[in-house]
Amino acid sequence: MTTTGETHRTAGGPWWWGRWRSAALDGGLAVASAVECGVEGVRFARDAGVPVAVGVVFGVLAGAALVLRRRWPIAVVLVGVAVTPAQMGVLLGVVGLYTLAASEMPRRIIGALAGMSFLGTLIVAVVQAQRDMGHGGLVRVGGWFVPFVAITTSLGVTAPPLLLGLYVGARRRLMESLRERNDSLERELQLLAERAEERAEWARGEERTRIAREMHDVVAHRVSLMVVHAAALQAVARKDPEKAVKNAALVGDMGRQALTELREMLGVMRAGGGGGGGGRARESDVVAPLAAVGVAAAAAASRAVDDEDGPCLGDLDELVGQSRAAGMVVELLVEGDVTSYVAAVEQTAYRVVQEALTNVHKHAAGAKTYVRLAHRASEIAMQVENEPPAADADSAAGVRLPSGGNGLVGMKERVTGLGGVFVCGPTDAGGYRVSAVLPAG
Repeated sequence: MTTTGETHRTAGGPWWWGRWRSAALDGGLAVASAVECGVEGVRFARDAGVPVAVGVVFGVLAGAALVLRRRWPIAVVLVGVAVTPAQMGVLLGVVGLYTLAASEMPRRIIGALAGMSFLGTLIVAVVQAQRDMGHGGLVRVGGWFVPFVAITTSLGVTAPPLLLGLYVGARRRLMESLRERNDSLERELQLLAERAEERAEWARGEERTRIAREMHDVVAHRVSLMVVHAAALQAVARKDPEKAVKNAALVGDMGRQALTELREMLGVMRAGGGGGGGGRARESDVVAPLAAVGVAAAAAASRAVDDEDGPCLGDLDELVGQSRAAGMVVELLVEGDVTSYVAAVEQTAYRVVQEALTNVHKHAAGAKTYVRLAHRASEIAMQVENEPPAADADSAAGVRLPSGGNGLVGMKERVTGLGGVFVCGPTDAGGYRVSAVLPAG
């Protein structure tokens, strides 16, 4: 730390100087001050009655103290005050006082040393003016001349360097403050950019999760039924050709429905499309406002459930009928007055029942299943419960279906995303139960 406030230095200067240019400047000022004090030391030696060499050496040493002005400005000012009675060190006093005023020293210290310098100069000016008046015969000028000359001289030597130093010091501190604020703003902007990039990455992750969930909902149920019907077709192809034809027709219907839903989903994704460009813009424009990124993420996460053309509770009869056609024994029970809900609630309720029935096909083929739907004042509740599969279940129904393990996770995400409650687990009888409650609004 320096006393002059130069905290931003470049490496390479000798000792306490940050730059060679500063060292050269201080060295030049010290040489000029030493020469001045050395010359004035001749007169001091004559007036004091000491050898001239002693006066010159004293003056040179006193003037050379200016080289320490950046390191110890207080010491330089004190040396300047000390040699003032010897009528030497004008450059030393002026430069030292300027350096002190421009430093980071407390104002009370600067004021005290400036007052000492002013008083010292004032006293020497009064003595010298009286001596000059006595020798020059200027007694008639009046008693006002000596104070006027003394005060003017003292102010001329003290006030300009003091004011200039205070101005330079204030300006330097202002520049340092602005530089620090600039560095702080740069760090904050970098932090904001990193956070925005994280939020954008989170938004992309949410979009990928949403797409995966929708693909699972659309494909898993239809393909599971197709596999079940294909297995049944393989089992009865030779024994019952008429049933085989019926199962083949059902497989074709399931495939066409799956393709239709996939085509609609891909169409929505392309049409949303600013979707693709918007994602690329978020990647490049990482300093976008965080609120905008959050809104985009929320919109992306809820885009699927806002589609008015998606499935609804009115399609549950058809959904249950498809499972019955695949050989599952399903009972649908509806309680309460049937009402309409917002699209997000109806689609989520439909997807929960769809996924639960798909899991029965996968893991409990041939088990009797109960689908219960309860319409209440401020909520809608659904439950899908299956009994344990019978030991003599049809081999076609017992076909093994692959499972990605994401169905229950997707159902829970959908329900909790709307502020609902999702519970699932095995029953005491050996079956499995999936329950969900969604707020009506």
